[in-house]
Amino acid sequence: MQILLIEDDKRISDFILKGLEESNYQATLATTAEDALNLYLKEAWDLIIVDIMLPGMDGIQFIQTLRYKKNNTPVLVLSALNAVDDKVKALDYGADDYMIKPFHFDELLSRVRALTRRSRDIRPDKNSVAFLDLLIDLDQYKVYKGNEEIELSPKEFRLLQYLLANRNKALSRIQILNAVWGINFDSQTNIVDVYISYLRTKLETDRKYIYTVKGIGYMIKE
Repeated sequence: MQILLIEDDKRISDFILKGLEESNYQATLATTAEDALNLYLKEAWDLIIVDIMLPGMDGIQFIQTLRYKKNNTPVLVLSALNAVDDKVKALDYGADDYMIKPFHFDELLSRVRALTRRSRDIRPDKNSVAFLDLLIDLDQYKVYKGNEEIELSPKEFRLLQYLLANRNKALSRIQILNAVWGINFDSQTNIVDVYISYLRTKLETDRKYIYTVKGIGYMIKE
């Protein structure tokens, strides 16, 4: 289980990180919401724990940004703000749970367990293919980048699936055309290049997956 902790108080963050690691969770610390937004693109997080009072962007703004990007990762707010209005605001803007500081660590663990069960529904692990920060659910024909679902057409999905099944192998345009569109498809068409461009536009927002092999075609590799 991958947990992202956003907390600028070193004493509190050290306590939480130590407790999570002793409970067999993998936890990563970000001391600002801005750093956390960069991190969330690089990993598939099962849970985010965030303070509200942070330097720069606050925790509520961070949650709003996540939800605006259609990221459904469960979020647990851990804050010293204990007014009812603060809790209502956080939950209304997309938080899944709210705990008040100071807290008992056993209760925190209980809430972590409850929320990470939800993340397994967001990122199905049966009959799926994982590649870097991509997860391809072969049963439901869905693709996730981190915890964010990327909408692909059926042909885009089939093309990505074929590339991943042959990762680190240079594939000619004819090979791709025959596998994805069928052997009787017009071999003079540039449809492979068009759909590779579609995939790159949707997937390669912050890193490269699909490489052009000069004189041959394409390959997907780390």
